[in-house]
Amino acid sequence: MVKTHFSDDFAIARRNMVKEGLFARGIRDKRVLEVMGWMPRHVFVDEALWGEAYGDCSLPIGHGQTISRPYIVARMCELLKLSGSEKLLEVGLGSGYHAAVLSKLVRSVFAIERIPELAERARKKLEWLGIKNVIVRIGDGSVGWKSFAPFDRIVVSAAAAEIPSALPEQLTDSGRMVVPIGAQEEQCVMLLERRGDTILRKEIERVRFVRLVGEQRKRVGT
Repeated sequence: MVKTHFSDDFAIARRNMVKEGLFARGIRDKRVLEVMGWMPRHVFVDEALWGEAYGDCSLPIGHGQTISRPYIVARMCELLKLSGSEKLLEVGLGSGYHAAVLSKLVRSVFAIERIPELAERARKKLEWLGIKNVIVRIGDGSVGWKSFAPFDRIVVSAAAAEIPSALPEQLTDSGRMVVPIGAQEEQCVMLLERRGDTILRKEIERVRFVRLVGEQRKRVGT
């Protein structure tokens, strides 16, 4: 029997992912758990990798990039404290999976991807899923998207040695930003909160992301 995108086999795999890979590891945001229990992650990877799509692992998507582990996607979404009304900037669209999850948790997603082939592939996947509140742009995400700023939330899906200075400047007052910072081998997820002219910073947990490329990336490992 040929598996369809929404076959029972994948539904069971998603439920197991949520139960064992997310809830058991401390994810408690009900909206995040619900969306990730529905969103078909396998659609965003090559068919040869469908059998691995719901394990807690990153997977290659071409061009030296990866789709993030489900736990990291859930953790970053939870840290953003989303109510559903936010305008959000995503730096590093990649496969489009994280943007797809976010599309069900916020009002609108402005996603930037520097690799045209990945941006176009992700755009088609989002369109196929009927997701209409993700605006995709090909370009340098490290400088943000000034024409649509300020943003209530910003999430960066690639690591830099230092926080790109242009991004916190594009947050609203009381806005939140999640970004991995550190050396190429290992980084730390940082949570930033804007309070007027002050940016509060908090280290969350160790992770490993592909490096951020762009004008303000501050080369990882230097």
